[in-house]
Amino acid sequence: MPILPRESDRYPENLFSIPPSAGDEEQPRWQVLHTRPRQEKSLSRQLSSARIGFYLPLATKPSLVRGKRVNGYLPLFPGYVFLYATHDETAQAFDVGTGRIVQRLPVLNQKKLWADLSQIQKLIDTEEPIHPEESLEPGELVKVKEGSLAGLCGRIIRKASGSRFVVALDFLQRGASVLLDGSNLIPTGSYAPIE
Repeated sequence: MPILPRESDRYPENLFSIPPSAGDEEQPRWQVLHTRPRQEKSLSRQLSSARIGFYLPLATKPSLVRGKRVNGYLPLFPGYVFLYATHDETAQAFDVGTGRIVQRLPVLNQKKLWADLSQIQKLIDTEEPIHPEESLEPGELVKVKEGSLAGLCGRIIRKASGSRFVVALDFLQRGASVLLDGSNLIPTGSYAPIE
């Protein structure tokens, strides 16, 4: 399978500068689309072509192909595309994504999902090597005080590979992490249990 160049991970490009709407059905709302396996990128291409708002967080995966180092781009949360659409656009998304979407998961707390996704995108923007966290572990709540991750809030967990800073996507009970030096962190709480 060929390694494709990086594609747009969202539509519109200014998606994270748009604050979530306050309940008006005519306004776009965040929803989560659960997709069939390996259909996330195809669905995002179709949504982009139809000009329907979406976000597909992508993590860089370096590979060696015929002795040459290349980067692939894989969904950070396999099986999920985040839709930002009106009621009519949601129906249209199911039409353009025929056979790719398993189900739509409604999001009750729009502001929380928007905030979590914004933090995930900031983590991706740093271009640090990102590790997907399939399940969230308890850890100390912290805020990064300086550097490329300044202002991000998350958990610090200890693993054999070192201390990892985890940005959570609570809606899916998953997250993304990077290795981080603990001297750059400010504790914001003693402990974050998994809810």
